[in-house]
Amino acid sequence: MVRDCLVLAPPPADVCPAPVDLLHFLGYHTVTDGELDEWPDDAPPLALMLFQTGSREEAMALLARCRARWPRTVAVLAVPDGEKAGADWQTALGRALIGTVTLPLQYDSLSAALDRARFVRERAGSRHNASLVYRLVGHGHAMERVNYLIERVARTDSNVLVLGESGTGKEVVARNIHFQSARSNRPFVPVNCGAIPADLLESELFGHEKGAFTGAISARQGRFEAAEGGTLFLDEIGDMSLPMQVKLLRVLQERVFERVGSNRSINADVRIIAATHRDLEAGIREGRFREDLYYRLNVFPIELPPLRQRCEDIPALVDELGARIAREKGIRVRLNRDAMAVLSEYPWPGNVRELANLIERMAILHGERPVSAADLPSRLRQSAGVAAPCDETGDLPLPGVGVGAPMQAGSSRLPLAGINLKDHLEDLERTYIQQALTEANEVVAHAAELLNMRRTTLVEKMRKYGLQRAGSVSDA
Repeated sequence: MVRDCLVLAPPPADVCPAPVDLLHFLGYHTVTDGELDEWPDDAPPLALMLFQTGSREEAMALLARCRARWPRTVAVLAVPDGEKAGADWQTALGRALIGTVTLPLQYDSLSAALDRARFVRERAGSRHNASLVYRLVGHGHAMERVNYLIERVARTDSNVLVLGESGTGKEVVARNIHFQSARSNRPFVPVNCGAIPADLLESELFGHEKGAFTGAISARQGRFEAAEGGTLFLDEIGDMSLPMQVKLLRVLQERVFERVGSNRSINADVRIIAATHRDLEAGIREGRFREDLYYRLNVFPIELPPLRQRCEDIPALVDELGARIAREKGIRVRLNRDAMAVLSEYPWPGNVRELANLIERMAILHGERPVSAADLPSRLRQSAGVAAPCDETGDLPLPGVGVGAPMQAGSSRLPLAGINLKDHLEDLERTYIQQALTEANEVVAHAAELLNMRRTTLVEKMRKYGLQRAGSVSDA
């Protein structure tokens, strides 16, 4: 699926692999200078990608041409590996420049730049800056406090330590801080320290020179260089090895580093935001985390509450998550009041990430109609004491069971959203007739006795519900 359109200046001939091929692989549609006239005015492109090795005059002419049609067009500048954006380019592009990427293109820096472009576009299109990716949703006291702390610390360059359980939105906090800061027009580069093997993390953060180790067939820029002038987000910092903690501490203290295999010092003008779900103070006591690094990172702590402690925010979160799914997948999801009541009673061990997964699943399964409590997975229903007919998976409601027929026989609890009593009674009648036929080995007369009704009446009801199948039901 095509995600967005990019206007692409002619790439240098020596770029390998060609940027257009990688952009297409990542799902982006590209439009060249010669194709702009055919592109519709009501579909503004995500960004204009320019190349520092090309002509600056031609690049500025292309930017002016785009801005004549789409005044808020932003630009991403691609620079050769080992170089920085030239001052002349930065001056010429001005506020239109929202990020730089390195050639050959790398997924992380490209994603960071295009994320920034998407944020700028969505912010421009909304009076309330409503962007699900970068917006912390919630109106309770806990989230008001978090938003206040973000606003205060974003004005500074202080290191920030974001604490909270997995799935609470620690990266969302980091992105909010970055995009509200003076560094917002520079890269935001995330690194998951727990997902990268310890022996590769140094190269990932600081880069390496050609031949520095087996497999280093060319020099490579690290995440610190990619984040130059911007923000480096170190997620799961509690999983970093002790030797790597020592090296990171030196960079935080001296603001310089060296690529692996090099003795040339490189200045590090980056803001550090770290995050973890672990108890770092316990890690210090157990010798798993350095105390001096902890105090370097913990200049300004922000602790995110788990979702179970802010259930009042669930309706707003559901609305935002549903809006994102509608934008990205073209599927709309609606939840009845009884379903929303179940969500509010569930403890959410996976926090907002678990809620997001659930809303996407419900949109795929029930996008054509409102979701009731009976449609929700069994673990959620059980937490709220709600039952629903299920298939053999024990999780997916049977076809026909949903809005208007969520209750089982013997249930005395009326759903908060109400029911269609006629449809419910018909479904209940159909279910009992099917069970009676099964118990009677498909013999209609015996099934009628089990249901305490006349055989002819049962035959009529079977015909009404489409249960009469030739050769499968006998009359005696």
